Amino acid sequence: MTVRIAVIVGTRPEIIKMAPVYRRLVSNGAFDVSLVSTGQHREMSRQAFSAFDISPSTELDLMTDGQTLGLFASRALGSLSRFLEDSKPDVVLVQGDTTTTLAASLAAFYLKIRVGHVEAGMRTGNIYSPWPEEMNRRLTAPLSSWHFVPVERNRDHLVKEGIPADRCFLTGNTVLDSLLWMRDKLAQQPTDRIGLLKRLKATPEFLDRYLIERSAPLILVTGHRRESHGQGVQNLCVAIKQLVTQFPDLGVLFPVHPNPQVRNVVHQHLANFDRVVLSEPLDYGDFVWVMDRCYAIISDSGGIQGEAISLNKPVLVTRDTTEYPEAVECGGCQLVGTESSTIFSVAAKLLTDQTDYQRRSSVQNPYGDGNSSVKIAEILERELTSA
Repeated sequence: MTVRIAVIVGTRPEIIKMAPVYRRLVSNGAFDVSLVSTGQHREMSRQAFSAFDISPSTELDLMTDGQTLGLFASRALGSLSRFLEDSKPDVVLVQGDTTTTLAASLAAFYLKIRVGHVEAGMRTGNIYSPWPEEMNRRLTAPLSSWHFVPVERNRDHLVKEGIPADRCFLTGNTVLDSLLWMRDKLAQQPTDRIGLLKRLKATPEFLDRYLIERSAPLILVTGHRRESHGQGVQNLCVAIKQLVTQFPDLGVLFPVHPNPQVRNVVHQHLANFDRVVLSEPLDYGDFVWVMDRCYAIISDSGGIQGEAISLNKPVLVTRDTTEYPEAVECGGCQLVGTESSTIFSVAAKLLTDQTDYQRRSSVQNPYGDGNSSVKIAEILERELTSA
């Protein structure tokens, strides 16, 4: 009997991290797999699906402008409950820590459908950092039957919370599966210079100097966390202006998140600033291409902390806590908070101290080798078909 699995995603990071799992499950004849999108990140989700040549079998399209967390959560719970009741999958597979993840897990629980949680057990210890993601993943744990953990520490967190150790499976992080797959794909294609100029909104001189010839250092910047809205985003912009002023050869590329609380502040501070390019959010292929060519990264993203180490790129994490402590412990990432003076001083050291830069950019990634999706599919096949 074929096992029906519903893979549920809503945001760009979820799609990136679940795409290799979905593709692996589809290739396994033991499973009938559906891909469901809540549309929590509508346009950014479409970019991510396209990057992996996949598309959702069901698109709920739940996001509306100005929607609060509570409203989206309630709409997602209702819509996903109706979908699951109609489609009756045997298993729901969720990823990470989004509102989509929690709503899908709760909807499945109400219908007594088993849940598998990819990237389980990550914790910062602070329920408001990142917010609401830390609580989303904590609440998803007791609703899940399978916990696919990136590292042993994640298993330890879950066991302390009462999850049986034999329900926690060490797999590594699927983000590396996607990263390495995309890097190899890009290496086999010619550089689309005309397309990149348009998508990056960069001048030919900027593209050639910082990304084609790489004759001067480029810092890639991202920022979107809710807890950084307001002063945190302003401080990040101040640090960027200080960096490009202090280092006349430095370039900065900042793909700006569409949230108005980020976009408006960033454009107010950095628009038309020399050697700073503000682009729209990049599709995953372009983002990996830029990551592979930049000098260093400043970001509050979770996934980038796991990815960048495999590309030998140091990351300054503009947060006070991280669910990726192994990335900090190995030296690939450093928590710098959201004070402009700290962001500036740590970035300046990377730009001037080559010994420190070489140490930070040559560490081994603790989150796996790019085969996490293979392990997850094998576990599910063993668990679900060996009757």
